[in-house]
Formats: sequence, C-alpha cells, structure tokens
Amino acid sequence: MPKIERRPLTAGAERWQWPASMHRVLRQVLARRPLRGIDELALSLRAMTPVGHFTALGGAVELLLAHRGHSIVIVGDFDADGATSAALATLTLRRLGFSTVHYFIPDRFELGYGLTPEVVERIAPLEPRLIMTVDNGITSNAGVEAARALGIDVLITDHHLPPAVVPPANAIVNPNLPGDEFSGKHLAGVGVVFYLLAALGKALGNPNAVLEFVDLVALGTVADLVVLDRTNRILVNEGLRRIRAGRCRPGVAALVAAAATRLADVTAATLGFQIGPRLNAAGRLDDMSVGVRCLVTDDPAEAETLAARLDALNHERRELETRMKEEAIELVAAADLDRGSLPPVVCLTHREWHEGLVGLVASRIKERYHRPTFAFAPTDGDRLKGSGRSIAGFHLRDALADVAARHPGMLERFGGHAMAAGLTLGAAAFDAFRAAIERVGRQCLTPECLAERFLTDGELDAEDLTVEVAALLRDAGPWGQGFPEPCFDGRFEVLGFKLMRDAHLKMTVRPKSGGRPLEAVAFHRAAPPPGDELVMAYRLDINDYWSPPKLQLIVEHMAAAGDHD
Repeated sequence: MPKIERRPLTAGAERWQWPASMHRVLRQVLARRPLRGIDELALSLRAMTPVGHFTALGGAVELLLAHRGHSIVIVGDFDADGATSAALATLTLRRLGFSTVHYFIPDRFELGYGLTPEVVERIAPLEPRLIMTVDNGITSNAGVEAARALGIDVLITDHHLPPAVVPPANAIVNPNLPGDEFSGKHLAGVGVVFYLLAALGKALGNPNAVLEFVDLVALGTVADLVVLDRTNRILVNEGLRRIRAGRCRPGVAALVAAAATRLADVTAATLGFQIGPRLNAAGRLDDMSVGVRCLVTDDPAEAETLAARLDALNHERRELETRMKEEAIELVAAADLDRGSLPPVVCLTHREWHEGLVGLVASRIKERYHRPTFAFAPTDGDRLKGSGRSIAGFHLRDALADVAARHPGMLERFGGHAMAAGLTLGAAAFDAFRAAIERVGRQCLTPECLAERFLTDGELDAEDLTVEVAALLRDAGPWGQGFPEPCFDGRFEVLGFKLMRDAHLKMTVRPKSGGRPLEAVAFHRAAPPPGDELVMAYRLDINDYWSPPKLQLIVEHMAAAGDHD
C-alpha cells in the first residue's frame, strides 16, 4: 500500500522572516521547498549566476567569434530540449550578425543520436567551418574526430554526464565536466546554450539579444524535466512572463493555441504536459526539423500550419502509446506470475513497439509499479534501442556504467542522467542485460526506495479550499522537477461519484472537518475504494469551464480511511 507522508520543513525554515502579506498556505508550502531562505523567491534575471562564473564560456566565445563570417551548422537532438536549443542558437546567432547559420537534426531512425560520422558526412554539402552541437555531443568521439579530420572545427554544448574520455573538440561547454566549478549543474541543454549566447552577446555589445528568445529556454527546460533550482526557475519564470504577455515566438503561440489554451493562462505545467509533448511528437514519430521550423519561423501562418502538423503527430503518438502501455502491463503481469514478484528493475521488450515511444512506456510503467524501468524496441534488425526511467535512489547512467564495466561489449552505446537514460544493445544480449541490471538494482535499491510514497505539504483548513488559494499557489510557481507543485492530504466524505469518458473518476466529496461539497477528479480510476470516507493526497486546480470558475481537487492518491488509521 503506497503511503502518504508529509514533507519535513526545510532546514532553517522556522527562522525565515516571512512577509506579513504572504498567505499562510503559501508559507506552509514554501517552508518545505529546497530554498536557503526567502531571498531565493526573488526570480529576477539579476539574481542569476553571472556568465563570468562559467569559465568554460571564454574559449567557446572566442571560437564563435572566429567563425562569425563562416558557415556554421548547429546539430541538435530530436527532443524538445534539443529542438529549443537549436532554435535558440539559430535565432540568436543570426540576430548577432553571424552570416550563415544552418541547423540539422539527425533522423533518430536513420542516423541515431548525436554527432556521428554519418551526420558529419550528411552536413558536409553545407560546407561548415564550424559545427556546434546543442544538447548532445559529449559522447560523440567518433563524430568529432571525423569532423576534425575534414578541417571542421567543433564546439560542443551539452549537459549530459561526460564519459571517461571526452571528444577532441575545439571547445566544450558542459557544466557537468569534472572540475568545472560553475554552479549551474542542473541546466538543460537549452540553458547551457542560453549562457553561451549571453556571453557571446556581451562580447559583441548586445548582452540582451538572447533574452528575446527566453520563451524557448523556458519550454526546453521544463520539457527536459531538469531540476528547477533557482537558476532554472528564473529562466522558466522569465520565459513564462514573455509568453503570458504575448511576446513569444509565433511557433510557441501556435502550439499554445493548438492545445486550446490562452497565452495568459500558460504555466510551467502547460509547457510540460501540453506544449512539450506536441513538440516531442515530431522527434518520436517523424522528423524534429518540423518542430525546429515551427520555433524558428517569423511567419505566424507558417507557424500555425506546422503547429497543426505537430498536434496531429501528438494524437498519433497518444494512440500508439496507449497500445504499447497496455502491452507493457500485460508483460509485467506475466513476468510477475512467472517469478512470484516484481524484480527491482523492470526490463521489457516487444517486437512491435515503436522505438520513438519506448521512453514514454518506461515512464508509465515506472509510475505504475514504482520500479526503475527499461523499455526496448527492435531497430536495425538485430539491435534493440532502449530507454530507461528511474525512481529516487537509483542513478540510471551510473547503473549502466556499472553494467558496461562488468560486461564489456554488452552495451553498444549508452548515456543520460540519474532519472533518464538511453542505450543500444544487440537483441541477443537482452536477457543478459536484464540479469545484469537487476543485479545492480538488488545492490542499490533498499526496501525504503521501493516503497511508494506520496509526499504532501500537510492538511488544509476547509476555509482554504477555494479558487483564490488555488490561483495563489498556481501563480507562486514555477513548479516542476525538484520544486514540486503543492500537494495536500486530508480525510473526505464521499457524497457521490461517476465515470467520465469511461476512464476517469469524478467525485463529490466534503472535508471531514466541515465545509461545502467539492469536486474531485482522479484520472485513470474507475471507482473509489470501498467505504464512505477516503484519505486523499490532492492538488488544488481551477475548473474554468464554469462561470465563475470552480475549485476542483486533482487526486494523486486515495485509500479507504481505515487503511491509514
């Protein structure tokens, strides 16, 4: 049975001097967030770590300046972070007077990930004097060597963890390189590009050029699920301000419209759950160049056409994902029956799965069973491409590095972060990999890690269950990875319920402490637990369908009250 637990107060929070005007619910939440003090709630650009503290930028800026009059090709990744990074670099370099700037996004199905020798060969007709990677490149040793052999300079910008031997690029900008003392270890790829272009603009006397495109930084940062430390929250907050004011890229505005949302109502959650998936759909099913074109174009009509294409791809992605998720659940159930219990790490493969969606399947199974999960799809005949998603306490890339060290040659390539990673291996090696990664899981994952918990910010008084408090919390963000959206717990009486769209549970509940009946929605639930009283972990949300808007509770977890006594 998953447990509801309350987040502890952040160390020192009891001594913080809260503004007298701050609502008590907001104080209750923020005192449980990773802040060093209330001064970190200030999210102005002036509070960011200065570019001068990122010493790796110096050589990269010099390299870019040396190629200001030459052909530059930006090589991006095929996800939302890579797309926004490529668009940001393209737009800003052009704004700063670079004469010939191209972008190239490798087709994931034909060319794979990163700067490979095949990619270098493909972009050679553009006659680049400089290749700049964004959100990739730190593991592209062979590709960098191929480019340098042709006399092409290479600038790597990346945020992924580096291998033991880094590529022989002319310059590397990556805050996670060993020995780099820059504090922005959690920057997304687009955040790394932002810092580089800010430093370049400063050198050219136009330090604010990159700020015009900070909406792209916000989108890529949220979509890549990096930790929202103060630097990232500043970037996301600034990007959201531009979007809400209507000063965003035409492509961003078109994607927001495709999601049936108003610009003024966009939040970090909108970027993460509605805009990011539409952009990612191109890289998963088609060609991410469509997504970059949508972000780069200055023509609102073209942006609308491209956003419609991305929206259609996203609908197709949802249908495929639903089928693959159902198949994955069947595979887990069969393995559970076979072995008597779930292994510490779940590994799944299916001959008909789409390689562009295995990351989503891994994420859904991880969420359902609270186990680190790898999902694989066949590619190139005798190979499998896999994607992993993890839980707290199990570092995916480190686990893959352990497997690679113990079993040389098993993994053809791998990379990633603590919570997400990708790999390629021979189809015949799947069973051996599953055994190896399960062995690492048994060594690293304690029963406490595998026990699912729902962390909340405590109870709310019935008088605080209002649209006004929900709006206050929404506007206090940005919320996201590492700075979670407020969640509360409490006991409620069930007054009635019904099923929506044959998939989601809508209930009418009343707090046991008193108050008026409220609407509560539990997605992907068919019925509440038995009994008239529930313990729920929930978020406050606003249902704008009604006039005036009504409060609704979004239920993260519920159980019969007796199970939590």
